[in-house]
Amino acid sequence: MEAIVLAGGHEPWAEKYGVRSKALVPFRGRPMVEWVLEALVGAGLEPIYVGENPGLTPAPKRTLEDRGSLLDNLEAALAHAEGRVLVATGDIPHLTPEAVRFVLEKAPEAALVYPIVPRERVEARFPGNRRTYARLREGVYTGGNLLLLDKALFFQALPLARRVVALRKNPLALARLVGWDILLKLLLGRLSLSEVEARAGRILGVEARALPVPYPEVGVDVDREEDLVS
Repeated sequence: MEAIVLAGGHEPWAEKYGVRSKALVPFRGRPMVEWVLEALVGAGLEPIYVGENPGLTPAPKRTLEDRGSLLDNLEAALAHAEGRVLVATGDIPHLTPEAVRFVLEKAPEAALVYPIVPRERVEARFPGNRRTYARLREGVYTGGNLLLLDKALFFQALPLARRVVALRKNPLALARLVGWDILLKLLLGRLSLSEVEARAGRILGVEARALPVPYPEVGVDVDREEDLVS
C-alpha cells in the first residue's frame, strides 16, 4: 500500500533554518519529515513525497514538486497511487509505525477515514501542547494529521473539497454549507460522531467515517517554532 506525504508550502519561520517548508526544519537532528517517512516505511507503506527533497532518508518511492496548494499537491500525488492510500502531513515527527498500523488495521471501509484523538490522550503524552478540540457526545477530540482515502471515490468529492477550502476564510458561508443545526449542536456539546459522519458524507457525496485513535502522535503536529521542543 502507498502513502502520500504532503511536505510543500512556505513557512516564514522555517527560513531561520535555511529552508522554506517546515517539514524540512531540523527536529532531533533530522529534517522532521524524515521521522514521518520512517514511521510510514516501518509500517510497510511506500511513500509518495510532495515537496523539496534534499536527499531524505528513508528515500521516498517517488518525489513530486510542490504545486503550491494542499489539494493540488494531493491530486498530483494521487495520480501516481493506486486504490486506497494513506495521506500524511510532513510535520508530525512524533508519528510511530505502531500508530500507522493501528489506523490501517482499524479503519472502516469508507471513501474517507479521518482519525481523531481523545484530548486526554494528547494532554497525557504532550502536556501544554496547544491543540484545537471539538466536544462531541462521545468525548473531546482533536483531528489527526493522517487521512485514509479511496482514490477513485475521492476524485468524486474533489470539487466539494475545493469549495470547502475556498470558504475556509468565510465563516458565514462555511457555516451555511455545513449547516446551522450541526454547528448549534457542536456548540452545545450535543453533536455525535455519527451525525458528523452523515453530514460530511452528504456534503462530499461519499461515505466518510471518523476513527478514534489512542495514539496522540497522530494528532500533534509542529505548527510553530516553539512546538519543536515538544
